[in-house]
Amino acid sequence: MSDVEQAITRAHHDEWARVVAALTRRFGDLDIAEEAAAEAFTTAVERWRADGVPPNPGAWLTTTANRKAIDRIRRENKRDGKHKEAQMLHDNTPPAPLGAIDDDRLRLIFTCCHPALAVEARVALTLRMVGGLTVPEIARAFLVRGSTMEQRITRAKAKIKAAGIPYRMPSADDLPARVSGVLAVLFLVFNEGYLASGPDTDPVRQDLTTEAIRLTRLIRALLPQDGEVAGLLALMLLIEARRPARVSAGGELVPLAEQDRGAWDTELIAEGHRLVRERLAAAAAGVAPGRYQIHAAINAVHTSARDIRDTDWSQVLALYDQLVRLDPSPIIALNRAIAVAELDGPEVALAIVDRLAEALTGYHAYHATRADLLRRLGQSRQSRAAYDRAIELAGNTGETAYLTRRRDQLQSCVEPPGRSGFSRTVSSE
Repeated sequence: MSDVEQAITRAHHDEWARVVAALTRRFGDLDIAEEAAAEAFTTAVERWRADGVPPNPGAWLTTTANRKAIDRIRRENKRDGKHKEAQMLHDNTPPAPLGAIDDDRLRLIFTCCHPALAVEARVALTLRMVGGLTVPEIARAFLVRGSTMEQRITRAKAKIKAAGIPYRMPSADDLPARVSGVLAVLFLVFNEGYLASGPDTDPVRQDLTTEAIRLTRLIRALLPQDGEVAGLLALMLLIEARRPARVSAGGELVPLAEQDRGAWDTELIAEGHRLVRERLAAAAAGVAPGRYQIHAAINAVHTSARDIRDTDWSQVLALYDQLVRLDPSPIIALNRAIAVAELDGPEVALAIVDRLAEALTGYHAYHATRADLLRRLGQSRQSRAAYDRAIELAGNTGETAYLTRRRDQLQSCVEPPGRSGFSRTVSSE
């Protein structure tokens, strides 16, 4: 990849949400904002190759996107275009109140997560407009076809436009009811960053994890007493703390059991543990924890262990039992099975995993987990087939490299039963 291509990629990661949010604030139209931003990045590919990268790429992209948006409005409003053009170029209208926090991207998230939209549409739209993920990347996150996801996003933008949903922060009275949808979106943005699904991206996208943490901190400033906001922030911090050890020098994903714990970020771990302790104190006072708080507590157990052998798997399993009652999804059941394997052995865990086959047949982590359990049981032929399926479905380059190596090890020898080498979950990887 050339220096210019690298600069464009960095600019897209760093500036996409900022440009889209600024255009949405100015023009009040998500379609115009998205298309103008996309055209600006396309123009950057051509111009920067010829003229070099500008001193301030973000400002260049914002200016170019604004011009693209105005050009589109001119084309679509030929009869009254001069009037609209004047408004766009010389808008002296005082800005509307911005709410408790003046942040374009946070307002954009609340717009995309408006309760008038279906939950799936809120998440998909925010991943596209704020996270800058491509439609195929979002489709993979939802385990649906790209055309299905394209239609979902298009319908969501049309509904925002038709219903006149405003681009602003909700009122103080409405904020608590609106925040759960926003947290779900930020969780998926972070999830895509800590293990990117795109085959042409870095295995870990720090731009997305950093932005998700930044926005979650803003929401915590708005709602300091909300337990799930604190839980999500703790969860993100404890996972982000492990990022320096998660990818090898050769670009291969490093599972939890093999990570250099000395490379973990101790400051992030300390902050995450502090938040978890606060929520445990609240639980002791009778405030039932939510799913993010339990996920964070599981991560706190993992990051408290100096070595994988010191992990308190009984506590991890007890927390998963609590989590399953709140979220009885097959993915949570799959994650729980990994803890079962450490306590009761791979045979017991495999029986649990096999019962999830119908629900998770298109999910690569299901096949990877099954492959590892079969490997530990000495069933190399079945393990190899499961690895093949996991590799076929996996989009992350680092994870594919890791799974390929594990599969290829089976071709030369049958490994004796032993500790799991695979753990791809938000809670334990």
